[in-house]
Amino acid sequence: MPDPAGPRMTDLDFREFPPEEMQDRARRFAGEMKRRRTVRDFAERPVPEGVITAALRAAASAPSGANRQPWRFVVVRDPAVKARLRAAAEEEERAFYGGRAPPEWLRALEPFGTDANKPFLTEAPVLIAIFLERYGRGAEGERIRNYYVTESVGIAAGFLIAALHHAGLATLTHTPSPMRFLNQILDRPANEVPFLLLVVGYPKPGAQVPDIRRFPLSAVVSEA
Repeated sequence: MPDPAGPRMTDLDFREFPPEEMQDRARRFAGEMKRRRTVRDFAERPVPEGVITAALRAAASAPSGANRQPWRFVVVRDPAVKARLRAAAEEEERAFYGGRAPPEWLRALEPFGTDANKPFLTEAPVLIAIFLERYGRGAEGERIRNYYVTESVGIAAGFLIAALHHAGLATLTHTPSPMRFLNQILDRPANEVPFLLLVVGYPKPGAQVPDIRRFPLSAVVSEA
């Protein structure tokens, strides 16, 4: 648990690069991230555990409100646990596609061909359940408030997805709603709220993805 009084100060480990190298590094990283795509067809090949650990270490380095670090990650490899998660997720998804979702939401999903069946939850070698901790506990069991929890965990999840892609793995962000079954199956405490279920692995040979077009920067970036 981080010290509520705040950390002691230390030297900044900051690296500056010449402008030409900065531009090259930025371009190469942007190009690499541009290749990232959400995958729904996963091979059952195992992935090196050290890669997952290193990616989680990168995720856990994310900034957080008041340094509360309110993210919790549960790595699932056990086929039996994955089967339970898939069964629970598909139950919620059937309700979603069967009437819970408004018509406009379903129309937005039509081009992607998604439905209540989620075979990737048992096919992919690794699932990472990400929880946000609404509040912490002190040494005497007292509640410790966390700040900017959703924002902090969202940034950490982005770090994780980028790190896994950089390492050569594919991911899928799965968010069945509601997701409280994750607490039950993974035995997580009540102060943790499911944020998303990240599916991780290698794409199946010949896997395809929708032919989408990303917005041009001019549509999403402005200067003031």
